[in-house]
Amino acid sequence: MTPSTSNDASTASHPSSSTVLPVERLKSRLLARYATRIGARQTQPATQALWRELPTDLTPALGAALRARGLERLYSHQRAAWDLARAGRHLVVATPTASGKTLCYNLPVLESVLSAGKKALYLFPTKALAQDQVAELMELGRALTEAGGAGIKAFTFDGDTPGDARKAVRTRGDIVVSNPDMLHQAILPHHTKWAQFFEGLQYVVVDELHSYRGVFGSHVANVFRRLRRICRFYGVEPTFIFASATIANPAELAERLCGAPVEAILESGAPQGERHLLLWNPPVVNPDLGIRASARSQSTRIARMAAKLGLKAIVFARSRLMVEVITKYLKDVFDQDPRNPPRVLAYRGGYLPSERRRGEQAMRAGSVDLVVATSALELGVDIGALDVAILNGYPGTVAATRQRLGRAGRRLQPSLGVLVASSDPLDQYLVRHPEFLFGASPEHARIHPDQLLILLDHVRCAAFELPFGDGETFGAEDLGEMLSYLRDEGLLQRQGERWYWVADSYPANAVSLRSVAEGNFVVIDTTDGAQTIIAEVDYGSAPGTLYEGAIYMVQSQPYQVETLDWVGRKAFVTRTRADYYTDAIDYTRLKILDRFEGRSQGRSAVANGEVHLVRRYPGYKKIRYYSHDNVGYGNIALPDQEMHTTSVWWQAEPAALEAVLPDRQKAIEGFLGAAYALHHVAALRVMAELHDLGRAVGDGQGTWFAVVGNDGRGQMRGPDNEPLEVDGAGRFEPTLFLYDNYPGGVGLSAPLYDDAWQLLGDARDLVAGCACQGGCPACVGPILAGDEDLVSTPRQTALVVLELLK
Repeated sequence: MTPSTSNDASTASHPSSSTVLPVERLKSRLLARYATRIGARQTQPATQALWRELPTDLTPALGAALRARGLERLYSHQRAAWDLARAGRHLVVATPTASGKTLCYNLPVLESVLSAGKKALYLFPTKALAQDQVAELMELGRALTEAGGAGIKAFTFDGDTPGDARKAVRTRGDIVVSNPDMLHQAILPHHTKWAQFFEGLQYVVVDELHSYRGVFGSHVANVFRRLRRICRFYGVEPTFIFASATIANPAELAERLCGAPVEAILESGAPQGERHLLLWNPPVVNPDLGIRASARSQSTRIARMAAKLGLKAIVFARSRLMVEVITKYLKDVFDQDPRNPPRVLAYRGGYLPSERRRGEQAMRAGSVDLVVATSALELGVDIGALDVAILNGYPGTVAATRQRLGRAGRRLQPSLGVLVASSDPLDQYLVRHPEFLFGASPEHARIHPDQLLILLDHVRCAAFELPFGDGETFGAEDLGEMLSYLRDEGLLQRQGERWYWVADSYPANAVSLRSVAEGNFVVIDTTDGAQTIIAEVDYGSAPGTLYEGAIYMVQSQPYQVETLDWVGRKAFVTRTRADYYTDAIDYTRLKILDRFEGRSQGRSAVANGEVHLVRRYPGYKKIRYYSHDNVGYGNIALPDQEMHTTSVWWQAEPAALEAVLPDRQKAIEGFLGAAYALHHVAALRVMAELHDLGRAVGDGQGTWFAVVGNDGRGQMRGPDNEPLEVDGAGRFEPTLFLYDNYPGGVGLSAPLYDDAWQLLGDARDLVAGCACQGGCPACVGPILAGDEDLVSTPRQTALVVLELLK
């Protein structure tokens, strides 16, 4: 999504041959040298713009400012957005990347500010996007001033805004650019300080709508309920303008977020340069195990080829660790001489804001050739003109895939996008079914705003902000019952027909919109004796990245964690020259707490309910660069991470299981393989990212568990994580769990329960259709060498279990 407002027709002309030839040359070389690795390809031809005239009722200064920037006409979708917004109707614009969605909301907002002195609130999911938008608005403001009009005051309001500047933002800002977290914790609870702003609020702009899904989107929907409630208190009803990547249900998602009907604009009128897309499948290096060369090595190779042809490329990786590893490999090639400016740049969450800003400036200036990033650059930050986008593995959703591929060619020049598949089942599914990616978006973004724990959190926050009245509604649950519960907890007091907050606590401060524990960890470098903060890590990621002995990397520079202060949220590190990186091993154990519903079919049963989960990090592996050999292990001494959540689980009749798999060890192996396949097809079916769901196999009572570690292998463990044998005459009733990977759940287990039998069929098709012999990471997960030679292979036992559970 580009922040530029320019629709200069000259940019739609054919690019010069100097721009076209390197992209075409790279594509030709890849096809000539690696034709067997290209699973599918697609060329999207360049398209012409569909123009509409500028509105005739624009404020003269705004019209003059737009024309001064080369904008004489609007794209058709921009004009449609103008018409709907000016009519006061909520709308969502869901058009491809770089189609000029920013102008869809900037134009009506600027007109309302200039002509009627109204206010607008812009919400972005990341600080980088907010900074980008303010820079664009300031440029427009200067153009307005030069055209003889009044300027506009646009300010960011986030955690980096100094305390002495916040009053000016509240009282003088025409456009306040913030994020949902600040709206939740800093604006709504203090709405009386924002009274002047709320009284004039006409537009609420929500960019990157597709990112408001799952637990985050469920929380944000409740934040918007609170926002509209406060707006009604001040006598206003703002118009919501959403902008989204192409998903299957943008209007439905927007309506659930804002609680009102929303008009959808789906057809883009913007021109687009020619785009070449390749689906790249690494070569098989072990046909028996179905193991392929790593996606990392293939992504690095393509990036090197692009840079050597003078092209600018971005490589997207799925984890912060992988960003650092790929950055190191590329720097070893292109940044060997420290006297020269760096050509390779890493960009990810966890870097300090000042370092991220420097990186963004370097990208816009074109001073780096290769950028390696996580999803932090997936959204619409302007990072200049790129020629090639390389995805190191499927990001988990089609929307994210298209957003990342769309980062190349943002100046209408021809571009190349390459999705390098890993051995992951979802990646292999995409290579075998390219229509899933190339066709219309199949994805429905899902939220569950009435999830009881989430809803109750926001009822607390809303009661703190304004008293509730009898008969008032807030969500679909019984508000009166929740208010009575909060009264019994000593938080509310009823006086007449109103419920007042009486506690000393500040509820919004205790509610995270991502349902994770409070408190990020800071990473402190103590190499030279001083203590310098070099990064921060969120609470959920800390156990797997900041344990003592871990190698933590910043811009590919390795640091070793010497001390971890868990209570104080601090990790003390020193620079090192280690030739390895580290990867934590984690185990998961579940216990069934409550069975909401269940049903039987044939020889199996499925149920849905609440579970208690314990995640333990017993140790870590040391992995050498390049060879990726395990060169050692270490222990991790950290507290267990506990969580209550919801889950769906399958069980087979013990007698039926005994009949088809009398060997209990083989039965566990079959359940582990079935869980692996089910986990992946379930993520596709509910349109969740893979990490939104977890999987485990056990008896459901915490007596024994076949836990799944980071390596994908399963081991039998007891309640104290000790190795455990399951052979014998005792009770043996394996249970396969798929659980919501968030505290309290976010509504994923219910649709999985509804589709339980279809999921088993999909998983069986995935395993049966795999080309491996005994089992592989593309169907039942990693297997040990030699397993494929057994009479009963892991793949065969997984198929037996899936057939039994059906």
